Amino acid sequence: MNRPTTRSKNKKPKPSNDVDKILDTLRKIHASGEITQDDINQLYSTGKLVCQGCRLNAKDNPNCFCGLIPSPNGSRKSGIWQKMSDVIQSLGPDPFKELRASLDSPAGLTNLGATCYANSILQCLYMNTTFRKGVLSIEVDVLRKQPVLDQLARLFAQLHASKRAFVDSAPFIKTLELDNGVQQDSHEFLTLLLSLLERCLSNSQSVVARTIVQDLFRGSVSHVTTCSRCGKDSEASSKIEDFYELELNVLGLKSLDESLDDYLRVEELNGENQYFCESCEARVDASRSIKLRTLPRVLNIQLKRYVFLPKTTTKKKITSAFSFPRELDMRKRLYDPAQVDLIYDLSAILIHKGTAVNSGHYIAHIKDEKTGQWWEFDDEHVSNLGDRPFGDDSSGYKSKPSQKEPLVRSSPVSVAGDATNNALPQFAENGDSEHSEIFSSADAYMLMYNLRQTNTHLQKTSVVLDGNNMETERMDSTSNGITSLPSYLRDEVDELNASYVEACCQYKLRKETTLHLIEERRQEVRLILSEAPVQSFEEPFYWISANWLRLWVDNITPPVLDNTLIQCSHGKVHMAEVGSMKRLSASAWVKLFSKYGGGPALANDDYCVDCLKEAAHKLVCADSYRDRRKTVKELADSVLSGNCSDGMYYVSKAWLQQWVKRKITDAPSEADAGPTASIRCPHGQLLPEQAAGARRLLVPENLWLFFYEDAVTVNPDDPLGCPSFPIGSEQCSQCSEKISEVACLEDSLRAVKNKQRENHEKLAAGKSFPLHPYHEYYLLPSVWLTTWRNYVNAGGKNTLSCNEPESLDSVIDKLTCEKHLRLLERPLDLVHKRGAIFQKVSLMD
Repeated sequence: MNRPTTRSKNKKPKPSNDVDKILDTLRKIHASGEITQDDINQLYSTGKLVCQGCRLNAKDNPNCFCGLIPSPNGSRKSGIWQKMSDVIQSLGPDPFKELRASLDSPAGLTNLGATCYANSILQCLYMNTTFRKGVLSIEVDVLRKQPVLDQLARLFAQLHASKRAFVDSAPFIKTLELDNGVQQDSHEFLTLLLSLLERCLSNSQSVVARTIVQDLFRGSVSHVTTCSRCGKDSEASSKIEDFYELELNVLGLKSLDESLDDYLRVEELNGENQYFCESCEARVDASRSIKLRTLPRVLNIQLKRYVFLPKTTTKKKITSAFSFPRELDMRKRLYDPAQVDLIYDLSAILIHKGTAVNSGHYIAHIKDEKTGQWWEFDDEHVSNLGDRPFGDDSSGYKSKPSQKEPLVRSSPVSVAGDATNNALPQFAENGDSEHSEIFSSADAYMLMYNLRQTNTHLQKTSVVLDGNNMETERMDSTSNGITSLPSYLRDEVDELNASYVEACCQYKLRKETTLHLIEERRQEVRLILSEAPVQSFEEPFYWISANWLRLWVDNITPPVLDNTLIQCSHGKVHMAEVGSMKRLSASAWVKLFSKYGGGPALANDDYCVDCLKEAAHKLVCADSYRDRRKTVKELADSVLSGNCSDGMYYVSKAWLQQWVKRKITDAPSEADAGPTASIRCPHGQLLPEQAAGARRLLVPENLWLFFYEDAVTVNPDDPLGCPSFPIGSEQCSQCSEKISEVACLEDSLRAVKNKQRENHEKLAAGKSFPLHPYHEYYLLPSVWLTTWRNYVNAGGKNTLSCNEPESLDSVIDKLTCEKHLRLLERPLDLVHKRGAIFQKVSLMD
């Protein structure tokens, strides 16, 4: 079955018949000198039928209004007919999209380029209600003296009460003087930030704020070395060191329990690593380990996923799965076991996505202390994960919860699953999933655990355990809810919120106004175009510029009506502009003219008689010129072929060859100028034919007159005009004399060169020649000899242009040194070949 042909289904037929009719009408007008109404209808195409759905706007039909409005399902890239979604997008960002769902939904932070590491840490600190309360309770005078604290308080206030879904972190990042184009390590950033905040807060008089960093994040350890002989600890073992996070190994370990065991394991010092015991006064075997003295309320655990590779001196990220529990019991891991529960609940997970150490992306999964819901903080984007840190859908995080599996709480925890980077929670037999879930992740980089507080603690104070298991009062934390803002911060946030609400209102008003205006414009265009066609010959009409009509159809705010482009020099409608104008009914014209003004109004009888007669005259002249050119072209062909014997005037041969190749046109063009330009000398006379480009041909007088007339027509203001050189014109004597002198010089020089080549034939050809004993020979530089060969071998046009070698006197002097007058180069070696002596190839010949 043949495929149906659809190529020319909507193809517009060529208007060849219409063009022929117009040309015939113009010839008739020129012949009779009269213009009838039928002639007007033909020349201005007013007799064409009103076009119905040609899909394109036909330029040769002033009654065609098709294509001005797109199809019902169509659209345009700009103007009132573009898609409404594009119109809305052109209004700029929609501030409503930045609206925060509610104050119960956390706000995000803007990423300034590579600041995700800082955003994740700031979100972890903000979501800790105790730390937030401490920052927001700092005195105003302290904030004024400490820019970092001031910007942190403002940032927390906006995260707390801003109506926007995300907050600009630029002021705080700028205050810290961080390079927002460089990715940094989140663990290092947290360490430096806490150290900086601790120093800045030392000047605060607020009990809650002054020691908030130490009270929440600081624990203590000691490095204990015990002698195996006497059992005594070293003096340094009593030294207590503070820590803000535990840095645990991940390489070769599978779970947090294993990493803690590795961190607290006992190291044996023996052999070359023996310890010098002061009590025993000798090097003895000993044991060394880290002892946890006190634990903070917020236990930060840094997972050391970056390891150093000695061979490449680079760092590599460990991407193996690592498990950690929702609930962490640290009571038995203290150096002096606590008498109270030390149960920590997982509160935040800092995640590093990517395999590279110095790049990738940081996000944070944080638990809301008030609702127990987990949230993912990915810069500006914050999403709810439900009651589990990795949510129920793992497709975006390479982690998912697994089904419940029996575990024995007293035994070491084992994690089921493979190395697919999935988070796999597990459950104990008692079904208490809230307290025994275990998760696994290949990207977890930092874990935060909050000390669980009993009801008694909530009613009193929070505790930090010292080495004697005593409860030390630090701060009141009776509220786990959202901390209220101080008045000065509340006023600032209210002002920002008011500005945001105003921006939303302005955008909404601009959007409604624009959409309403577009809809009004669309209705106006449809209405006027529906009554635009002229239905009969007797009906009056007006001409309108098609260019302006397109602007009016497409633009939201059309310009003033402009018909000047379709006017002739006499202020009437020019026939040549038929393709650029449309016939408009009187009713449609009145509506457009009354609303948009401008003009001028060009009615149906405003055709230009003078322009029509001029066009008719030009057409007849073009016909005549075209016929004449065909005739003289045949004559020019005979001149070039040498079949014309009645030549009377010289023209350039090259110019005539190009003239014959050109297409026949209706009028002379720039290429028709200068038929004798290349054969005219600077003195205005005939250039000798021996000169370059001066070849000429004789053409008949009638052909020359045609050329001359075209040349004068094209360049009427040329002061030199088009000089004529009839047969017998004498060549310029000055140019002839100059050419003769150059020719004589070339002949003389050519003779000298020929003589030198004959005398030194082998030397000029570069061939070696035998040397004879008892004869004198001279050394010459090979560079000079090469120049001489090029000079004597140059001929033709290069006879005069080739440089003559310099004199031998100056060249020979260059072969010897000035001080000793001896050769600078070693003399040539001679070889015997076939009974003759030859010189070897060298720098000198």
